[in-house]
Amino acid sequence: MKKIALIGLAAASIIALAACGSAPGTSKGGSEKGNAIGKTFKIGLNMELSGAYAAPGNAEKNAIQLAADEINADGGINGKKIQLVVKDNKTDNGEVATVASNLTNNDKVAAIIGPMSSGGTLAATPNVTKAQVPLITPTGTNDSLTVKNDKVQPYIFRTIFPDAFQGKVIANYTEETLKAKKVLVYYDNSSDYARGILGTFKDNYKGEIVDTLSFQGGDKDFQAALTKVKNKSFDAIVLNGYYAEGGLLTKQAREMGLSQPIVGGDGISDPTYTELAGSAATDVYYVAGFSTKAPFNDKTTAFIKAYKAAYNEEPSAFAACAYDAVYMIKQAAEDGKVKNSAELAKALAKVKGLVGVTGTIDIDKNHNPVKSAVMVKLEDGKEASAEIVK
Repeated sequence: MKKIALIGLAAASIIALAACGSAPGTSKGGSEKGNAIGKTFKIGLNMELSGAYAAPGNAEKNAIQLAADEINADGGINGKKIQLVVKDNKTDNGEVATVASNLTNNDKVAAIIGPMSSGGTLAATPNVTKAQVPLITPTGTNDSLTVKNDKVQPYIFRTIFPDAFQGKVIANYTEETLKAKKVLVYYDNSSDYARGILGTFKDNYKGEIVDTLSFQGGDKDFQAALTKVKNKSFDAIVLNGYYAEGGLLTKQAREMGLSQPIVGGDGISDPTYTELAGSAATDVYYVAGFSTKAPFNDKTTAFIKAYKAAYNEEPSAFAACAYDAVYMIKQAAEDGKVKNSAELAKALAKVKGLVGVTGTIDIDKNHNPVKSAVMVKLEDGKEASAEIVK
Protein backbone atom coordinates (compact mmCIF):
# COMPACT_ATOMS: atom_id res chain seq x y z
CA MET A 1 0.00 0.00 0.00
CA LYS A 2 2.84 2.37 0.87
CA LYS A 3 4.65 1.95 -2.41
CA ILE A 4 1.41 2.57 -4.27
CA ALA A 5 0.74 5.58 -2.05
CA LEU A 6 4.02 7.34 -2.69
CA ILE A 7 4.77 6.74 -6.39
CA GLY A 8 4.56 9.98 -8.35
CA LEU A 9 4.33 12.26 -5.31
CA ALA A 10 6.87 14.80 -6.52
CA ALA A 11 5.57 14.90 -10.07
CA ALA A 12 2.03 15.21 -8.80
CA SER A 13 2.74 18.49 -7.04
CA ILE A 14 3.83 20.10 -10.32
CA ILE A 15 0.82 18.75 -12.20
CA ALA A 16 -1.58 19.77 -9.46
CA LEU A 17 -0.33 23.34 -9.30
CA ALA A 18 -0.63 23.65 -13.06
CA ALA A 19 -4.19 22.34 -12.96
CA CYS A 20 -5.48 24.34 -10.01
CA GLY A 21 -6.39 27.28 -12.19
CA SER A 22 -9.24 25.25 -13.67
CA ALA A 23 -10.82 24.58 -10.31
CA PRO A 24 -13.99 26.33 -9.22
CA GLY A 25 -13.62 29.13 -6.74
CA THR A 26 -16.65 29.65 -4.57
CA SER A 27 -20.28 29.04 -5.28
CA LYS A 28 -22.33 31.55 -7.29
CA GLY A 29 -22.41 35.01 -5.81
CA GLY A 30 -18.98 34.52 -4.24
CA SER A 31 -20.28 33.00 -1.02
CA GLU A 32 -17.73 30.94 0.85
CA LYS A 33 -19.87 27.85 1.25
CA GLY A 34 -18.58 25.46 -1.38
CA ASN A 35 -21.29 23.35 -3.02
CA ALA A 36 -24.81 23.27 -1.65
CA ILE A 37 -26.32 19.88 -0.81
CA GLY A 38 -29.35 19.45 -3.04
CA LYS A 39 -32.10 16.84 -3.27
CA THR A 40 -29.53 14.06 -3.14
CA PHE A 41 -26.28 13.81 -1.21
CA LYS A 42 -23.69 13.75 -3.99
CA ILE A 43 -20.39 12.02 -3.27
CA GLY A 44 -17.78 12.00 -6.01
CA LEU A 45 -15.32 9.17 -6.56
CA ASN A 46 -11.95 10.24 -7.93
CA MET A 47 -10.60 6.73 -8.14
CA GLU A 48 -7.94 4.67 -9.88
CA LEU A 49 -10.22 2.34 -11.86
CA SER A 50 -7.78 1.64 -14.70
CA GLY A 51 -4.03 1.82 -15.03
CA ALA A 52 -1.38 0.64 -12.60
CA TYR A 53 -3.50 0.87 -9.45
CA ALA A 54 -6.76 -0.46 -10.89
CA ALA A 55 -6.98 -3.50 -8.59
CA PRO A 56 -6.99 -1.63 -5.26
CA GLY A 57 -8.91 1.25 -6.83
CA ASN A 58 -11.77 -1.01 -7.87
CA ALA A 59 -11.77 -2.69 -4.46
CA GLU A 60 -12.29 0.73 -2.91
CA LYS A 61 -15.06 1.57 -5.38
CA ASN A 62 -16.83 -1.69 -4.57
CA ALA A 63 -16.72 -1.01 -0.84
CA ILE A 64 -17.96 2.56 -1.29
CA GLN A 65 -20.90 1.26 -3.36
CA LEU A 66 -21.68 -1.31 -0.67
CA ALA A 67 -21.71 1.36 2.06
CA ALA A 68 -23.83 3.74 -0.03
CA ASP A 69 -26.40 1.00 -0.74
CA GLU A 70 -26.62 0.19 2.97
CA ILE A 71 -27.06 3.82 3.98
CA ASN A 72 -29.67 4.45 1.28
CA ALA A 73 -31.63 1.39 2.36
CA ASP A 74 -31.63 2.85 5.87
CA GLY A 75 -32.97 6.27 4.80
CA GLY A 76 -29.87 8.01 3.47
CA ILE A 77 -28.02 10.96 5.04
CA ASN A 78 -30.30 13.48 6.73
CA GLY A 79 -33.14 11.93 4.73
CA LYS A 80 -31.34 12.32 1.39
CA LYS A 81 -30.18 9.37 -0.70
CA ILE A 82 -26.50 9.15 -1.55
CA GLN A 83 -25.79 9.68 -5.23
CA LEU A 84 -22.34 8.42 -6.25
CA VAL A 85 -20.66 10.23 -9.13
CA VAL A 86 -17.94 7.80 -10.23
CA LYS A 87 -14.99 8.91 -12.35
CA ASP A 88 -11.84 7.06 -13.36
CA ASN A 89 -8.62 9.02 -12.91
CA LYS A 90 -6.75 6.28 -14.82
CA THR A 91 -3.94 6.27 -12.24
CA ASP A 92 -2.70 9.47 -13.83
CA ASN A 93 -2.10 12.52 -11.66
CA GLY A 94 -2.91 14.94 -14.46
CA GLU A 95 -6.26 13.20 -14.87
CA VAL A 96 -6.71 13.28 -11.07
CA ALA A 97 -6.63 17.09 -11.10
CA THR A 98 -9.08 17.25 -14.02
CA VAL A 99 -11.49 14.84 -12.32
CA ALA A 100 -11.32 16.89 -9.10
CA SER A 101 -12.22 20.02 -11.05
CA ASN A 102 -15.10 18.31 -12.86
CA LEU A 103 -16.56 16.78 -9.71
CA THR A 104 -16.49 20.05 -7.78
CA ASN A 105 -17.36 22.50 -10.55
CA ASN A 106 -19.67 20.54 -12.87
CA ASP A 107 -21.17 17.80 -10.72
CA LYS A 108 -21.32 19.97 -7.58
CA VAL A 109 -20.52 17.12 -5.21
CA ALA A 110 -20.59 17.65 -1.45
CA ALA A 111 -17.57 15.43 -0.84
CA ILE A 112 -15.00 13.39 -2.73
CA ILE A 113 -13.58 9.98 -1.81
CA GLY A 114 -10.25 9.26 -3.43
CA PRO A 115 -7.74 9.19 -4.90
CA MET A 116 -6.44 6.13 -3.10
CA SER A 117 -2.78 7.18 -3.39
CA SER A 118 -0.74 9.92 -1.79
CA GLY A 119 0.49 11.22 -5.14
CA GLY A 120 -3.06 11.42 -6.45
CA THR A 121 -4.32 13.14 -3.32
CA LEU A 122 -1.60 15.74 -3.62
CA ALA A 123 -2.62 16.37 -7.23
CA ALA A 124 -6.28 16.86 -6.25
CA THR A 125 -5.63 19.10 -3.24
CA PRO A 126 -5.46 22.54 -4.95
CA ASN A 127 -8.74 22.06 -6.79
CA VAL A 128 -10.78 20.72 -3.88
CA THR A 129 -9.36 23.39 -1.58
CA LYS A 130 -10.31 26.18 -3.96
CA ALA A 131 -13.78 24.67 -4.35
CA GLN A 132 -14.16 24.13 -0.57
CA VAL A 133 -15.12 20.49 -1.03
CA PRO A 134 -13.67 17.96 1.45
CA LEU A 135 -11.66 15.04 0.12
CA ILE A 136 -11.14 11.80 2.04
CA THR A 137 -8.36 9.56 0.83
CA PRO A 138 -8.95 6.02 2.11
CA THR A 139 -5.34 4.89 1.73
CA GLY A 140 -3.09 7.89 1.03
CA THR A 141 -0.59 7.68 3.89
CA ASN A 142 2.11 10.29 3.31
CA ASP A 143 2.32 12.50 6.40
CA SER A 144 2.39 15.75 4.40
CA LEU A 145 -1.06 15.25 2.83
CA THR A 146 -3.03 16.66 5.73
CA VAL A 147 -0.34 18.98 7.12
CA LYS A 148 1.96 20.99 4.87
CA ASN A 149 4.54 23.47 6.18
CA ASP A 150 3.00 23.10 9.66
CA LYS A 151 -0.41 24.13 8.32
CA VAL A 152 -3.40 21.79 8.36
CA GLN A 153 -4.98 21.32 4.94
CA PRO A 154 -8.62 22.29 5.71
CA TYR A 155 -10.25 20.05 3.09
CA ILE A 156 -8.07 16.93 3.21
CA PHE A 157 -8.87 13.94 5.46
CA ARG A 158 -8.08 10.22 5.54
CA THR A 159 -9.30 6.98 7.07
CA ILE A 160 -5.91 5.24 7.08
CA PHE A 161 -3.28 6.20 9.64
CA PRO A 162 -0.27 8.16 8.31
CA ASP A 163 3.17 6.65 7.79
CA ALA A 164 4.77 8.06 10.93
CA PHE A 165 2.06 6.53 13.13
CA GLN A 166 3.39 3.10 12.27
CA GLY A 167 6.65 3.89 14.05
CA LYS A 168 4.72 4.23 17.31
CA VAL A 169 2.90 0.95 16.76
CA ILE A 170 6.12 -0.89 15.96
CA ALA A 171 7.89 0.60 18.98
CA ASN A 172 5.11 -0.34 21.38
CA TYR A 173 4.67 -3.85 19.99
CA THR A 174 8.40 -4.60 19.90
CA GLU A 175 8.89 -3.42 23.45
CA GLU A 176 5.68 -4.51 25.18
CA THR A 177 4.60 -7.66 23.32
CA LEU A 178 7.86 -9.08 22.02
CA LYS A 179 9.71 -7.88 25.16
CA ALA A 180 12.67 -6.83 23.03
CA LYS A 181 15.07 -4.75 25.11
CA LYS A 182 17.66 -4.47 22.33
CA VAL A 183 16.99 -4.14 18.61
CA LEU A 184 18.85 -3.94 15.32
CA VAL A 185 17.36 -1.41 12.91
CA TYR A 186 17.68 -1.93 9.16
CA TYR A 187 15.97 0.68 6.96
CA ASP A 188 15.66 2.00 3.41
CA ASN A 189 17.52 5.31 3.45
CA SER A 190 16.15 6.21 0.00
CA SER A 191 12.52 6.12 1.17
CA ASP A 192 10.60 8.95 2.87
CA TYR A 193 8.22 6.29 4.11
CA ALA A 194 10.96 4.29 5.85
CA ARG A 195 12.65 7.37 7.26
CA GLY A 196 9.34 8.62 8.66
CA ILE A 197 8.67 5.34 10.44
CA LEU A 198 12.23 5.25 11.77
CA GLY A 199 11.89 8.73 13.25
CA THR A 200 8.80 7.96 15.28
CA PHE A 201 10.16 4.53 16.22
CA LYS A 202 13.23 6.16 17.76
CA ASP A 203 11.04 8.70 19.55
CA ASN A 204 8.92 5.98 21.15
CA TYR A 205 11.14 2.93 21.66
CA LYS A 206 12.60 2.94 25.19
CA GLY A 207 15.02 0.05 24.69
CA GLU A 208 18.50 0.06 23.17
CA ILE A 209 19.19 0.29 19.44
CA VAL A 210 22.42 -1.69 19.14
CA ASP A 211 23.05 -0.63 15.53
CA THR A 212 21.33 1.12 12.64
CA LEU A 213 21.98 -0.21 9.13
CA SER A 214 20.69 1.30 5.92
CA PHE A 215 20.11 0.15 2.35
CA GLN A 216 18.89 1.73 -0.86
CA GLY A 217 15.84 0.81 -2.90
CA GLY A 218 16.89 -1.76 -5.48
CA ASP A 219 19.60 -3.35 -3.32
CA LYS A 220 19.71 -7.15 -3.46
CA ASP A 221 22.71 -8.22 -1.36
CA PHE A 222 22.55 -7.59 2.39
CA GLN A 223 24.98 -10.23 3.57
CA ALA A 224 28.01 -7.98 4.12
CA ALA A 225 26.15 -5.65 6.48
CA LEU A 226 24.44 -8.53 8.28
CA THR A 227 27.77 -10.29 8.78
CA LYS A 228 29.13 -7.26 10.66
CA VAL A 229 26.32 -7.37 13.22
CA LYS A 230 25.64 -11.11 13.29
CA ASN A 231 27.44 -11.63 16.61
CA LYS A 232 25.94 -8.62 18.36
CA SER A 233 23.34 -9.21 21.04
CA PHE A 234 19.83 -8.06 20.12
CA ASP A 235 16.29 -9.35 20.61
CA ALA A 236 14.57 -8.26 17.40
CA ILE A 237 15.19 -6.77 13.96
CA VAL A 238 13.18 -3.69 13.02
CA LEU A 239 12.85 -3.63 9.23
CA ASN A 240 11.66 -0.37 7.67
CA GLY A 241 11.27 -0.57 3.92
CA TYR A 242 9.33 -2.17 1.10
CA TYR A 243 8.59 -5.75 0.14
CA ALA A 244 11.16 -6.26 -2.64
CA GLU A 245 14.23 -5.49 -0.56
CA GLY A 246 12.55 -6.70 2.63
CA GLY A 247 11.89 -10.17 1.23
CA LEU A 248 15.49 -10.66 0.15
CA LEU A 249 16.84 -9.22 3.39
CA THR A 250 14.68 -11.57 5.45
CA LYS A 251 15.76 -14.60 3.43
CA GLN A 252 19.45 -13.74 3.73
CA ALA A 253 19.19 -12.99 7.45
CA ARG A 254 17.57 -16.35 8.16
CA GLU A 255 20.13 -18.17 6.02
CA MET A 256 22.87 -16.58 8.15
CA GLY A 257 21.26 -17.88 11.33
CA LEU A 258 19.63 -14.66 12.50
CA SER A 259 16.46 -16.08 14.02
CA GLN A 260 15.24 -13.03 15.98
CA PRO A 261 11.72 -11.73 15.32
CA ILE A 262 11.49 -9.27 12.43
CA VAL A 263 9.05 -6.36 12.81
CA GLY A 264 8.12 -4.00 9.99
CA GLY A 265 5.58 -1.58 8.59
CA ASP A 266 2.97 -2.38 6.00
CA GLY A 267 5.53 -1.82 3.27
CA ILE A 268 6.22 -5.56 3.53
CA SER A 269 2.58 -6.58 3.43
CA ASP A 270 2.63 -7.21 -0.33
CA PRO A 271 2.57 -10.89 -1.45
CA THR A 272 5.91 -10.26 -3.21
CA TYR A 273 7.55 -10.13 0.22
CA THR A 274 6.59 -13.71 1.06
CA GLU A 275 7.35 -14.88 -2.49
CA LEU A 276 10.93 -13.63 -2.11
CA ALA A 277 11.41 -14.67 1.51
CA GLY A 278 9.63 -18.02 1.22
CA SER A 279 9.58 -20.06 4.42
CA ALA A 280 12.17 -17.65 5.87
CA ALA A 281 9.25 -15.31 6.55
CA THR A 282 8.79 -16.92 9.96
CA ASP A 283 8.39 -15.02 13.22
CA VAL A 284 7.78 -11.91 11.11
CA TYR A 285 5.32 -9.20 12.12
CA TYR A 286 3.99 -6.20 10.18
CA VAL A 287 1.53 -3.38 10.77
CA ALA A 288 -1.77 -3.40 8.87
CA GLY A 289 -4.91 -1.30 8.94
CA PHE A 290 -7.23 -4.28 8.61
CA SER A 291 -7.26 -8.07 8.55
CA THR A 292 -10.15 -10.48 8.16
CA LYS A 293 -8.43 -12.58 10.83
CA ALA A 294 -8.82 -9.83 13.45
CA PRO A 295 -12.29 -8.24 13.33
CA PHE A 296 -12.47 -5.04 15.37
CA ASN A 297 -16.16 -5.33 16.19
CA ASP A 298 -19.51 -6.75 15.04
CA LYS A 299 -19.63 -4.20 12.23
CA THR A 300 -16.35 -5.57 10.87
CA THR A 301 -17.75 -9.09 10.86
CA ALA A 302 -20.91 -7.97 9.08
CA PHE A 303 -18.86 -6.03 6.52
CA ILE A 304 -16.67 -9.04 5.71
CA LYS A 305 -19.77 -11.18 5.18
CA ALA A 306 -21.54 -8.57 3.04
CA TYR A 307 -18.50 -7.84 0.89
CA LYS A 308 -17.86 -11.54 0.22
CA ALA A 309 -21.52 -12.02 -0.70
CA ALA A 310 -21.47 -9.04 -3.07
CA TYR A 311 -18.11 -9.53 -4.76
CA ASN A 312 -17.16 -13.17 -4.11
CA GLU A 313 -13.87 -12.30 -2.43
CA GLU A 314 -12.59 -11.24 0.97
CA PRO A 315 -12.23 -7.49 1.49
CA SER A 316 -8.77 -5.97 1.61
CA ALA A 317 -7.53 -3.12 3.77
CA PHE A 318 -8.12 -0.88 0.74
CA ALA A 319 -11.80 -1.84 0.69
CA ALA A 320 -12.24 -1.53 4.45
CA CYS A 321 -10.76 1.97 4.63
CA ALA A 322 -12.91 3.13 1.71
CA TYR A 323 -16.05 1.72 3.32
CA ASP A 324 -15.32 3.67 6.51
CA ALA A 325 -14.91 6.88 4.50
CA VAL A 326 -18.58 6.79 3.50
CA TYR A 327 -19.74 6.33 7.09
CA MET A 328 -17.39 9.10 8.19
CA ILE A 329 -19.19 11.45 5.80
CA LYS A 330 -22.55 10.25 7.09
CA GLN A 331 -21.71 10.84 10.75
CA ALA A 332 -20.20 14.26 10.08
CA ALA A 333 -23.15 15.40 7.95
CA GLU A 334 -25.75 14.25 10.47
CA ASP A 335 -23.94 15.51 13.57
CA GLY A 336 -23.27 18.88 11.93
CA LYS A 337 -26.65 19.13 10.16
CA VAL A 338 -24.65 20.46 7.23
CA LYS A 339 -26.12 22.30 4.26
CA ASN A 340 -23.03 22.58 2.05
CA SER A 341 -19.59 21.17 1.45
CA ALA A 342 -17.73 23.81 3.48
CA GLU A 343 -19.83 22.99 6.53
CA LEU A 344 -19.21 19.30 5.91
CA ALA A 345 -15.44 19.85 6.01
CA LYS A 346 -15.72 21.52 9.40
CA ALA A 347 -17.92 18.68 10.66
CA LEU A 348 -15.47 16.04 9.41
CA ALA A 349 -12.77 17.63 11.55
CA LYS A 350 -14.95 16.98 14.62
CA VAL A 351 -15.72 13.30 14.03
CA LYS A 352 -15.30 11.30 17.23
CA GLY A 353 -16.26 7.78 18.22
CA LEU A 354 -17.09 6.56 14.72
CA VAL A 355 -17.45 2.78 14.96
CA GLY A 356 -15.93 1.68 11.68
CA VAL A 357 -14.93 -1.66 10.24
CA THR A 358 -11.27 -0.63 10.78
CA GLY A 359 -11.90 0.22 14.42
CA THR A 360 -13.27 3.15 16.38
CA ILE A 361 -12.12 6.39 14.74
CA ASP A 362 -11.44 9.80 16.24
CA ILE A 363 -10.21 12.50 13.85
CA ASP A 364 -7.35 14.45 15.41
CA LYS A 365 -6.37 18.10 14.94
CA ASN A 366 -4.33 17.16 11.86
CA HIS A 367 -7.28 15.42 10.16
CA ASN A 368 -5.78 11.96 10.75
CA PRO A 369 -7.68 9.05 12.32
CA VAL A 370 -6.69 7.94 15.79
CA LYS A 371 -7.50 4.24 15.97
CA SER A 372 -6.04 0.84 16.67
CA ALA A 373 -3.94 -1.07 14.16
CA VAL A 374 -3.51 -4.75 13.37
CA MET A 375 -0.25 -6.64 13.78
CA VAL A 376 -0.07 -9.56 11.36
CA LYS A 377 2.20 -12.52 12.09
CA LEU A 378 3.79 -14.60 9.32
CA GLU A 379 4.93 -18.19 9.73
CA ASP A 380 6.47 -20.21 6.87
CA GLY A 381 5.60 -17.42 4.47
CA LYS A 382 1.90 -17.37 5.32
CA GLU A 383 -0.34 -15.22 7.50
CA ALA A 384 -0.67 -17.26 10.68
CA SER A 385 -2.50 -14.81 12.90
CA ALA A 386 -3.41 -11.20 13.45
CA GLU A 387 -4.06 -9.19 16.58
CA ILE A 388 -5.40 -5.73 17.29
CA VAL A 389 -2.91 -3.38 18.93
CA LYS A 390 -3.53 0.10 20.28
